[in-house]
Amino acid sequence: MYIRKILILIAGIGLVLMGSFAFYIYKVMFMSNTSFETDYVHIYIKSETTLNQFLNQVDPYLLNTDDFNVLAKRKKYNVRPGKYRINKGMSNNDIINSLRSKNITVNITYNNIKDLNDLAGKISSQIEADSISFLNTFKTGFFREKGFDERNILSMYVPNSYNFFWNTSAEKFNERMFEEYTKFWQKNNRVEKANKIGLSKIEVMILASIVYEESKQNIDLRKIAGVYINRLNDNWKLGADPTVKFAAYQLDEYKNTVIRRVLNKHLKIDSPYNTYKYHGLPPGIISMPSIQAIDAVLNYEKHNYYFFAANPSKPGYHSFAKSLSEHKRNARKFHKYLNSKGIKK
Repeated sequence: MYIRKILILIAGIGLVLMGSFAFYIYKVMFMSNTSFETDYVHIYIKSETTLNQFLNQVDPYLLNTDDFNVLAKRKKYNVRPGKYRINKGMSNNDIINSLRSKNITVNITYNNIKDLNDLAGKISSQIEADSISFLNTFKTGFFREKGFDERNILSMYVPNSYNFFWNTSAEKFNERMFEEYTKFWQKNNRVEKANKIGLSKIEVMILASIVYEESKQNIDLRKIAGVYINRLNDNWKLGADPTVKFAAYQLDEYKNTVIRRVLNKHLKIDSPYNTYKYHGLPPGIISMPSIQAIDAVLNYEKHNYYFFAANPSKPGYHSFAKSLSEHKRNARKFHKYLNSKGIKK
């Protein structure tokens, strides 16, 4: 009788232990282990993050980090860089499965870029790679192999929205952008159109950057492009104010300034970007042109205009002229408007 009681006790203790162990397994694997109140949180895991570093990172979002760590080790989870989503109420098992296979992509958007520093800053704010790593890649042979020099690297980046994994490296980003650049030129007969007007792809981008800086109103872009094409075809100097501003901004005396009015002293700046001083296109793009400006050059409006000036009665638009005398009248109206606003430089 005594032995029987001992066996029953042992069996009871065993059942309790087994039950406790089963509950512990259930708790570690299947019970909710999230501590946040929002519907979800995004976790950004940097490259080369260790498990301990990751545990410290997710600790604010978990009820019990130790339980998560136990299951992570049991399932031989290796930390993978990227962007991940953890939903409210997820179990440790759900979280680990998500971290293993559901790296979320991000949409990278850039436009209105002035130079490579601006580009590096804009992109690095949206993915893991920092601006220094991007600036370093601009010095590599990758771009020379693709036909770009330091003055025209920016022309490889067609402004748009692109889907990337957050942990994409600067090198991989550039490779993808060249693929997108190639696709862009293959669409809508863009290469054929460039050949037809006698410009290379980079030359189209250079002219488009000037057109874009002249006007942000799409309705004027094709007509402005037509003016510059007319000047190029007749061997005129382009005489583009945005190129003069660009040339000035390369000089120390104009750093951190805004030129609102192009003056005679600006026209005397000796720079290959000064299209009042030198014939042909400048040696590089002066900013990142919009897709609309690129297509405006490729589909420029055919007309007999050789001049244009900002139209003070329609801000953002222009008055076009066929003769210099007509242009001077238009220009005087705009200069009078600038004087009325007190804009002297």
